[in-house]
Amino acid sequence: MKEYLDRIGVDSCELQADLRSLKMLQRRHLLSIPFENLDIHWKRPIALDLDKFLTKIVHQRRGGFCYELNGLFDELLRHVGFQTRLISGRVFNGKEHGPEFDHAAIIVAIGADEFLVDVGFGAFACEPLRFVLDEAQQDMNGTFVIRKFNDRYFEVAKLDARDWKGEYIFNDAARQLSDFAQMCDFQQFSSDSHFTKGKVCSIMTETGRKTLTDKNFIVTEGGEKKEAPVESELEFYNLLLAEFGISSINV
Repeated sequence: MKEYLDRIGVDSCELQADLRSLKMLQRRHLLSIPFENLDIHWKRPIALDLDKFLTKIVHQRRGGFCYELNGLFDELLRHVGFQTRLISGRVFNGKEHGPEFDHAAIIVAIGADEFLVDVGFGAFACEPLRFVLDEAQQDMNGTFVIRKFNDRYFEVAKLDARDWKGEYIFNDAARQLSDFAQMCDFQQFSSDSHFTKGKVCSIMTETGRKTLTDKNFIVTEGGEKKEAPVESELEFYNLLLAEFGISSINV
């Protein structure tokens, strides 16, 4: 995992299985590795294989979507010595929640405390969220809360103006990476998947976030959003290389 740590700019000598290291690893990952769905549009099948995640994200200096990003980050945390478990989330699309295994996230145990950790959900918390109910938790990306949804699920929500906006619901039972295989295929191959409807590449920055889609390039700095249209596919790929260091030719 040394190459992974090098990729996110962390010295292994700094690490212990404690909250300080967990916060540092999550933040450095989010600042270094983008959330992106490009392989889906480049017709490169995504398999739930940790070696392939490592090759793509670390050696090819790419990003990925939730199964890849949280799958590999979970492996890194275990390597450091953290006690972790993958969990299944169901993303809220504005009308309803997706099916089971719609999203993969991580629960990390440190002593008697547990934390929700997620590096695969785009604009989300940049630090671990303490797994306690009804406690507002704030970081540079917003204010979040975990609350009971029903007898089976918890919900993580983000404060939007004055209201809480549900992001996804999750069950905290431990899952295997292979459990997500069917939904991984749906996400990359189905015309009903939002991932197949357009390209996206997004990364957190020290002052906000930058996001590239087929239609727009959006830069948020200090809460101020600037948006510019992407006029052509050539412009998209020029921006992808200049802003994210990714070229479809080189991978």
